[in-house]
Amino acid sequence: MDADYLPFHASPSKPEFKVPAGAVDAHCHVFGPADKFPYHPKRKYTPCDASKEQLFALRDYLGFARNVIVQASCHGTDNAALIDALNTAGELARGVAVVDPAISMEELKQMHEAGVRAVRFNFVKRLVDTTPKEVFLSIAEKIKQLDWHIVVYFEAPDLEDLIPFLKQLNTTIVVDHMGRPDVANGIDHEDFQRFISLMAENPNVWTKVSCPERLTLQAPDYSDVVPFARTLVEKFPDRVLWGTDWPHPNMKSHVPDDGKLVDVIPLIAPTAELQQALLIDNPMRLYWDK
Repeated sequence: MDADYLPFHASPSKPEFKVPAGAVDAHCHVFGPADKFPYHPKRKYTPCDASKEQLFALRDYLGFARNVIVQASCHGTDNAALIDALNTAGELARGVAVVDPAISMEELKQMHEAGVRAVRFNFVKRLVDTTPKEVFLSIAEKIKQLDWHIVVYFEAPDLEDLIPFLKQLNTTIVVDHMGRPDVANGIDHEDFQRFISLMAENPNVWTKVSCPERLTLQAPDYSDVVPFARTLVEKFPDRVLWGTDWPHPNMKSHVPDDGKLVDVIPLIAPTAELQQALLIDNPMRLYWDK
């Protein structure tokens, strides 16, 4: 692991909030172990190893029933660790892969059998090298044949330039971490309002109301992030997802307590109906009902 990054919490607290039966952690990762699943030689960061066994133990400890495991950039387009975790979990997990544009339909079908239901396009410049939009569009055409969706990761200042490309995708798009707004600017800032407008104008756009630990300016108190997530949950209750982002790669400010992250859920989804949609109905419809 890179020297300036923090490891994940070794013994998170038990959440005070009890998630409803069948709840899905819709954004988490597995890393390595590096001796079995090496990291990409051109990666921008090296995380700590975070095994499938540790992920599934956390799932059970926090009270969740299922996971959506997302391929992270440190493994590049080698999805072996992801597929291994999916094969172990069976119907209790689905996956989001990162693929090479040359990937064959046969390879994609094999991923589908393992539980992959989406690909991820990463536009965060500090994490990945720039990829021509044409490359992403070629991948999008292939995955449409499997009825997969596309997960996109970007930061708020980059959204304006990305909107024309997102419109070209013409499929379901899931935005990671609310498009990473700068919470210091408040919910009325043009960047966050642009994101709300995008979701209002395009019913194909979903978002994960996750990662308060990355967005907050007052860790470990995440109350400054709550208004952003709650606004999206209340405006778009049928197009929001939630996830832990375990094992929280690249963290420098503090070590997130996953139990405390779960306790943010009732603050952003204050009713049983909103919690049911956020944690069960939406992820099941997107990842399992197809």
